[in-house]
Amino acid sequence: MFSKNGYTLELATSEAAVGSNVPLQFRILDSAGTPLIRYADTHDKQLHLIVVGLDLTGFQHVHPELDEYGNWYVSVDFDHSGGYRVFVDFTPDGGDGITLSADVRVAGLYEPRPLPAAATATTVDGYTVSIEGAAHAGQTSKLTLSVSRDGIPVTDVESYLAAYGHLVALRASDLAYLHVHPDGHPGDGVTPAGPAITFYANMPSAEDYRLFLDFKHDGVVRTAEFTLTADSATTPVSEHAHYAHHGH
Repeated sequence: MFSKNGYTLELATSEAAVGSNVPLQFRILDSAGTPLIRYADTHDKQLHLIVVGLDLTGFQHVHPELDEYGNWYVSVDFDHSGGYRVFVDFTPDGGDGITLSADVRVAGLYEPRPLPAAATATTVDGYTVSIEGAAHAGQTSKLTLSVSRDGIPVTDVESYLAAYGHLVALRASDLAYLHVHPDGHPGDGVTPAGPAITFYANMPSAEDYRLFLDFKHDGVVRTAEFTLTADSATTPVSEHAHYAHHGH
């Protein structure tokens, strides 16, 4: 079972076939085994679902629909065989935020792809996203991601999930899920709408991490992907990562 703080993620099935728009159904159970039906909104949604291959490819961030019985429904893409990790990020009504995870096995021959090398810039759909700021293990690191298109800074990034960007960070070695916090928010009178989007992240150990930035421009949400290497801190390393419990 995949439990934390008394809550358990229960997938309807842990096996799937390769395909697009594959139905995924699950429930969040409380400590009594009762489906959770009351959630507090976090970043404009009751629940955020992240899907990524165990080789850190095929990233998706989607928002399932909840029925009155506590069943969640969504469609995701399983574009290659092998294992995928499913993360659910939510806040029970009146409670604290929780991240749970479970694995789905997708039938077929698994040929994992190597982790891309660490880089300070990446491109997606004609946009270039660059990253500034060093990541130090065991410390809060300030990371600034800047968006440009055709060499021109984008200064009208649109609000998405109550922020100018949503950043997911996963440790490459074991897919530990890190909580990353944006700096400021749209409409606060001080946070500009790009090109720079700033986040604070805690990297628990000196190794590689995979970062996924969702940003919205011209009405379309795009995802920029980075590999970032955290270096050894000068202070003792402490485990600041928010771990999502999972099984194999």
